[in-house]
Amino acid sequence: MKDRPPTLTDEVLREALRAWHITPTTLTHAPVGFGDHHWTATDNHTRRWFITVTDLTDKPHCGPTPELAWHGLHQAMATAAALPLDFVAAPLRTPDGHTLRRLGTHYAISVFPYLDGIAGDFGDPLTPDDRAELLDLLASLHGTPPPPTTPPHRPDLPSRSHLDSALKTLHDPWTGGPFAEPARDLLTRHAATLQRRLEEFDHRAATLRGRPVLTHGEPHPGNLLRTRRRRYLLDWDTVALAVPERDLWLIAQDIEDLARYTETSGHPVDPSALELYRLRWALEDVAAFLTWFRAPHTRTADTEQAWTGLSGTLAELGDG
Repeated sequence: MKDRPPTLTDEVLREALRAWHITPTTLTHAPVGFGDHHWTATDNHTRRWFITVTDLTDKPHCGPTPELAWHGLHQAMATAAALPLDFVAAPLRTPDGHTLRRLGTHYAISVFPYLDGIAGDFGDPLTPDDRAELLDLLASLHGTPPPPTTPPHRPDLPSRSHLDSALKTLHDPWTGGPFAEPARDLLTRHAATLQRRLEEFDHRAATLRGRPVLTHGEPHPGNLLRTRRRRYLLDWDTVALAVPERDLWLIAQDIEDLARYTETSGHPVDPSALELYRLRWALEDVAAFLTWFRAPHTRTADTEQAWTGLSGTLAELGDG
């Protein structure tokens, strides 16, 4: 996120980092990504870390309440830390074996080794060579025995109630902030399309078949980092047991890509499952943006980005 939460002071973070026996001499907010909050830290031995703080009230894929989100995120971080794969950017454990610590009632903190490399952005184009490399990484991940902590994935819409609520209140004013009424107007114009795509999602989810494997959940370019030695997959809070297509739709672009994955992994690819997860991603994005704009908010760099995301995603759903 670009905006730093005012309650997360340097003193709060420094106290939390003591669980990892880290005493930072510098602590710098990193306005990167969209969803979590990040900092970089160094100590007087020039060791470096990447700090992630998660808002547990905004993790529906981990759980609908902060307590359930904490449990789901704890499972995901423990799973990532247990994976024997050199492309996993896994969280560091505290001396007593934990990968996650609570920060009050709403937040959780995790610590990662600092990787000196170049990260991508969501939507960055991937060359055929890029896709081939990533498909091979996914084939390796999907063939890895899942740790006992791996959470199961349900191909439903965690934020379905938020979409239904927004559609039912289109005739009432939305008063959350500067984007509330524009969002209501935009959704009104796309309401029929959104309802149709929800019905399509329900049909595809009801007919989903396949053997669950260990999946990352979001292996898009924004969660990829290239160092001089290798490429890493970042952001493992969505790791779960699911059909391979949960990952593949973000990478595979043509029949050659799918054939390469099948040859490497031994898994044939289901086109309907690919479309299910493509549609699920878009619908979850719309739900998140609408929830934001119906709640109290102001005009910030993050809400500007969310407005662009809502407008673009609704247009794409109509084109689809």
